[in-house]
Amino acid sequence: MKKITLVALLTIMPFALSGCLGFIVGNAVDLGIEVVKVPFKVTKAAVDVITDDDEDDEKKDKKK
Repeated sequence: MKKITLVALLTIMPFALSGCLGFIVGNAVDLGIEVVKVPFKVTKAAVDVITDDDEDDEKKDKKK
């Protein structure tokens, strides 16, 4: 009886835990992608602050 229960559990557990494993892996991948994106966002923000946007000034002049 114990052997049948053990075999049943070992057969069912991978299917039961696959959803949990997929959720954990998905979140880890999303976090990794965000960590890679941050330096690019910071660099873009710094460049935007440092550079002068002549295009924005031209757009404002055209609207007037």
